[in-house]
Amino acid sequence: MTESSEYVVIGAGLAGAATAWQLAARGHDVTILERTVPASHDGSSHGSARIFRYAYPDEFYTKAVIESKFLWDELDRASGLELITPFGAVDYGPERQPEHLARVLAAAGVEHELLSAAEARARWPHIAFDTSVLWHPGAGVIDAERSVNAMIDQAVTHGARLLTGWNVTSVDKRDSGYRVSSETGEEIDAGNVIVSAGGWLPGLLERLGLPAGFLAGLPEITVRQEQAYHFRYPESSGGEPWPTFIHKSAEIQTYGLPGGRDAGFAGQKVAEYNGGKFIPSAAAQTGTVDPENRRRVVDYVQKYLPGLDPEPYAETTCLFTNTPTEDFLIDRADGLTVLSPCSGHGAKFAPLIGQWAADLATGTGEVPARFRQATARIGAN
Repeated sequence: MTESSEYVVIGAGLAGAATAWQLAARGHDVTILERTVPASHDGSSHGSARIFRYAYPDEFYTKAVIESKFLWDELDRASGLELITPFGAVDYGPERQPEHLARVLAAAGVEHELLSAAEARARWPHIAFDTSVLWHPGAGVIDAERSVNAMIDQAVTHGARLLTGWNVTSVDKRDSGYRVSSETGEEIDAGNVIVSAGGWLPGLLERLGLPAGFLAGLPEITVRQEQAYHFRYPESSGGEPWPTFIHKSAEIQTYGLPGGRDAGFAGQKVAEYNGGKFIPSAAAQTGTVDPENRRRVVDYVQKYLPGLDPEPYAETTCLFTNTPTEDFLIDRADGLTVLSPCSGHGAKFAPLIGQWAADLATGTGEVPARFRQATARIGAN
């Protein structure tokens, strides 16, 4: 017998878990289908360390972070957890434009300081700043895995069902909605489907029953296998936590943050932004670190992060699923909503992405037009 559900959410990463939470909290019948387990280690939402920050060159995103933080606080209250640990953030480098970022934060009313390189080096001598520096203390580190599980718990508390080990192979349009099928022959009929498959999305798109015009109007979706490395704090540091950072020069863009339990709380997690190789979809990931990327990041640490041991004591791979503009994808055709890719910066917006997706799927609200490129292109033709 084929089961049924009013809403089916495919994927239990940050975006999917947030959407399920929002839908279930509104009283809808929700089923969550997860290929393995929530916050799967071969997905994009695993581990304990993602940057939460307000600094964006585009004021739209800074305002969205402020809106998202209200929802993070709501989740903290509901779960009894502190899912964002405050560390503050420094932004610097000739291509990062700290002065512009400071103007955006000032306009949004976000606490910040603009420091000279010398002032910043005096405060954080373990970082070799090469330009003026934006500091904003409200930034921190998101525990991604605990956040996913907290949102899933809230969804289940409000009546949602979670089905794990459920690998979706197709979504077929029916007169009354959609039939979702798994590789083991299970089926669920749904009035509405929300697809939040992250790096698996490119391999699913042709099997979702999307209208041809909508499918053609979607932005290009690319997947990278990224690498991140953990560099040990020196014993002389006294355990003082480092801030998160984004450093952007003409040669390389890097980011770093306290590594959390991912690597024993012993060091800073450092990575090159979009430094990984392109792969067709998440199914093609190897989990093998690229030695050239390791060399670039080690060279960077030696030059710019003198306070760290330049030999990584742990390393890992992860997935970035990107659009060309790095805007999110939250769009809908008939009763099928497609959301993500989050382009390497979506974790901090997860509760808000869930709210936007739930609004769109239920028809009770709209999402920003920049996230609905396929719908916009159809309307323009």
